[in-house]
Amino acid sequence: QVQLEESGGGLVQAGGSLRLSCVASGDTKRLTQYTWYRRRSEKEREFVATWRTGNMRWYSEFAKGRWTISRDSVNSTVDLHMNDLAPEDTGVYLCNAIGLGEEYWGQGTQVTVSA
Repeated sequence: QVQLEESGGGLVQAGGSLRLSCVASGDTKRLTQYTWYRRRSEKEREFVATWRTGNMRWYSEFAKGRWTISRDSVNSTVDLHMNDLAPEDTGVYLCNAIGLGEEYWGQGTQVTVSA
């Protein structure tokens, strides 16, 4: 079994930065892909960024050039470094992990960007 826990959200002014962390615990060796999603108010869940074994990364258009996803295999964390935040980035950011046909989700961390 795998558990995911996100942290690092908070309130920041427009133009500011945050680093979100997703800590995986349990049988983490099975995990080969981590993805950050977000859910903004009254909107569907959106893909943000993915890290896959082999250090492959993909980003949504709104994240490209502003944010970076990174993996620390020693500490079993996947971070999302977010720069140049805007009010429209406000939402709950969720960590997802996949491995051996199973999918896992964290509870999410709230990011609020003020104008």
